[in-house]
Amino acid sequence: MSATPKPEEIELGGAGGIVLNGEVAGQGPDVVLLHGLSATRRNVVQGSRHLLKRGYRVVAYDARGHGLSAPPVDPKAYEYADLLADLERVLGELEIERPVLVGSSMGAATAMTFTLAQPERVPALVQITPAYTGDRTTRVPADRWSRLAEAMEGGVDAFVDAAVPDDMPDRWREVARESTRQRMERHAHLDAVADALRVVPFSHAFDGLEQLEGLEVPTLVVGSRDEADGIHPLDVAREYARRIPDAVLVVEDEGEAPIAWRGASLSRAIADFLEAHGIAPQA
Repeated sequence: MSATPKPEEIELGGAGGIVLNGEVAGQGPDVVLLHGLSATRRNVVQGSRHLLKRGYRVVAYDARGHGLSAPPVDPKAYEYADLLADLERVLGELEIERPVLVGSSMGAATAMTFTLAQPERVPALVQITPAYTGDRTTRVPADRWSRLAEAMEGGVDAFVDAAVPDDMPDRWREVARESTRQRMERHAHLDAVADALRVVPFSHAFDGLEQLEGLEVPTLVVGSRDEADGIHPLDVAREYARRIPDAVLVVEDEGEAPIAWRGASLSRAIADFLEAHGIAPQA
């Protein structure tokens, strides 16, 4: 049995000359991972290497101002137009013509925006905990984002306290606090993440969910039950799956940890979905 390829860290050119930190590994159909707001590239499939073991080429990068990627000069340059421009630059630099796009939250909206504009380039799409409702990124009250941005300026501990609600069930709270702490410690520019928190939730990705009804791209939608994840309402994921003609919705069973939190389970679901739609490595 061949060894699982190890990711190679690379620098990529984003829009406006921004340097994005990323990694690439494997050979086979291209799978590009796009992470969520305040996360890093390691938080899409949670470090799982299952897609590599299944024979896919996996590309991931930290969004502008996140992880080890440089922030833009303009602290407001975190609109979806900016994130989309970065994705297009990355695909061009790596000469990827037909990527499977796997996006989580903010990354899901970026991936969907690209796919709606260029569906012929996307053989399959994965939407992990989508939150974009057609006019804004989330239904979470606006003042919560400003509180999170202010907490970020107080450091990692302050952000963890603000990000994990006290009313979260005990069985999820400590897991959520630890995972939040780990992802925040990966950021080189906490002030840039605070800037992104002030912009992304109010940014415009695409016009209305009605567009999803004409999307002829196989799509896997991964939802999370609201008890564990109140920022990404399950009914939004269900609405995506209802509107997209060729969509499959997967959600964890009652009482289980969200699939989006379990990298191996999530990666298996993605690989199984891709293979079921004929997107498989050559034998």
